[in-house]
Amino acid sequence: MSSDFKPKRQQLPKHSPISRFLFVCAHSQEIIIPKKNISIKFLFFFLLFPLLLSAQINESDTLKVKANLSLTGFWQAGNVETQIFRAKSEVSYKPFKKWVFKTTNSYVYQAFDNKKADEDILSLNFIYFNPERRIYPLVLGFVSTNFRREISSRQLMGAGFNFQVLQHKNYWLKLALTSEHEHTSFNKTRFNLTAYNGQQTINTFRTTLWVSGKYHLLKNKIVLSHESYIQPSLEDGDNYRWQADLGMELPIWKFLNFKINYVHTFESIVVEDQKQEDQMLTFGFTLKSY
Repeated sequence: MSSDFKPKRQQLPKHSPISRFLFVCAHSQEIIIPKKNISIKFLFFFLLFPLLLSAQINESDTLKVKANLSLTGFWQAGNVETQIFRAKSEVSYKPFKKWVFKTTNSYVYQAFDNKKADEDILSLNFIYFNPERRIYPLVLGFVSTNFRREISSRQLMGAGFNFQVLQHKNYWLKLALTSEHEHTSFNKTRFNLTAYNGQQTINTFRTTLWVSGKYHLLKNKIVLSHESYIQPSLEDGDNYRWQADLGMELPIWKFLNFKINYVHTFESIVVEDQKQEDQMLTFGFTLKSY
């Protein structure tokens, strides 16, 4: 990419072409990339962001231990300083014959010219009972933070049931219905919904409908996966969120796949001047132990 790249519709910081692109990625809700440069944006994603996104682990599998791990990043020094670090791990462990514990943990940090743009932590933890059955119970506990959304902490505790719609060696599809109590603390007290102004914490009971699946196609040459949920509050109809996570993998080796991942999230309640939706398209690899 030549150094004379100058988007016409928005004025970007006077950085190198790579740093300008990274700045756009970190502030994607604020700056619009001209349509003619979209291909350049995806090219940089492919070359500079080999995000190692974990594959979905099926807790109903018979293996006692399954794990995925990723560590990726980007660093630039000189006139412009850029640091990007992303890590994600997923572990499924069978401590007893009829119990399965699954945990997914991720960390994201981004900074431009020593100014932090992102620092998010997410920990999803499940305990399943008799997951080989068609219908089986679960308990869950989530902890997260979100720097850009001004969420200092969020905790959810709950329980529910999983239902295996399809279960096969090459594909599976599951539905789950859970109920949780949520406690979220914000760094600010002004929101897009004025009814919540003045509150730094929001507590509510929720119900969540989950849909997830994975499909090995064309003799395992393509692997499609999806995981989505909708999570309304049981106390306030204006308080809800949803997420859709879609993935396609191309196996390279027994323990390594190339992956394309798309995530779309929505939150109805956000701090003032924040947008409710986020979208991310990434390219990378899946490294697994099984």
